[in-house]
Amino acid sequence: MSTEKTIFAQLLSFIPRHEFDKCVARYNGDYRVRSFTCWEQFIVMCFAQLTYRESLRDIETCLHTMQSKLYHVGLRSKIARSTIADANESRDWHIFADFCHYLIQWAETLYQDNESFKLDLKNAVYAVDSTTIDLCLSLFPWAKFRKNKGAVKLHTQLNLKTLLPKDIEITDGLCHDVNILDRIIFELNSIYVLDRGYVDFQRLHGIHSSKAYFVVRAKKNMRFKRILSSKIDKTTGVQCDQTIKFAGVVASKDYPERIRRVKYRDSQTRKVFVYLTNHFDLAPEMIAELYKNRWKIELFFKWIKQHLRIKAFYGTSTNAVFTQIWIAISAYVLVAIIKKLLKVDHSLYTILQIISVSLFERTQLNQDFFTSNFKSSDPADDKQLILFDS
Repeated sequence: MSTEKTIFAQLLSFIPRHEFDKCVARYNGDYRVRSFTCWEQFIVMCFAQLTYRESLRDIETCLHTMQSKLYHVGLRSKIARSTIADANESRDWHIFADFCHYLIQWAETLYQDNESFKLDLKNAVYAVDSTTIDLCLSLFPWAKFRKNKGAVKLHTQLNLKTLLPKDIEITDGLCHDVNILDRIIFELNSIYVLDRGYVDFQRLHGIHSSKAYFVVRAKKNMRFKRILSSKIDKTTGVQCDQTIKFAGVVASKDYPERIRRVKYRDSQTRKVFVYLTNHFDLAPEMIAELYKNRWKIELFFKWIKQHLRIKAFYGTSTNAVFTQIWIAISAYVLVAIIKKLLKVDHSLYTILQIISVSLFERTQLNQDFFTSNFKSSDPADDKQLILFDS
């Protein structure tokens, strides 16, 4: 019989346990807990995430089936679905949010040299946007969105150089995207790429006052007066490059300084886009290219909706839903960290597929393990977002 630890146990061994325990202590997560600690809850929810479990009953059945292999991951007694449900309902979801943010910061240090970003810029570049996860209003009455529809929103700040989320905020569906700008601590000289939903001149001036930069699509009804026009080369797609001031009473009060307006025609779609930015040193073509890179956050949202267990929820309370989302993202970031540490060349999608069917194998988790378990390239995989490439 092999004495090797299971793949699951080896995955969890990458986690600095003391960092997780700090998050638990911060919210007294294990206060008066005799069994099924926050760490055990995290293990069970990661198991559900990595093996694509559909329900609490599904989790319970699989855990009981694998009982003899769970000792080395820290689960030493049978766990009922009611125990999991109670923990998800009662344990503060901030524990798992804080730990997820720790993992994100760790991953960001590992992926700083990612070469997927093709623009020659020293500045950090972030795309800010949100995606909606639909919920049934009768089951999730707290998640108000529309009259007959519930939802939560994932507001994400994606680092376009590393393709990692810099920060994530989860709110109910009624929270307007622009309100999230009040919660972001803008980094000096960083560039924030935003869509039209974030056009609020007072908040944009807040980014400017923080000595950071923004690139945002302008709204069509914007009133302004031109101060000067710069020379352009229309063969590049740039239609105009202007310095303007806002003419509306409210807009001119909220953003009293000069701002740059770049008009650009896409050579492929022939669509015309108008961008606003407070960065006056970049070429107008670079402004357009920065906004084009914003599509990566849309692919990021598409990817996590396809591959993370955040559509079917194991509980209906705010705490249960937020706990499941944060642990799902944590599992995703943990695998991204392991991909980098082990120097695995496969896409994150492929790695997750291999792990899902090998979680309780007793073999060494290393680069060779992933190579030997992936014999041929799936053409469909080429269309996936290849996150975290070395």
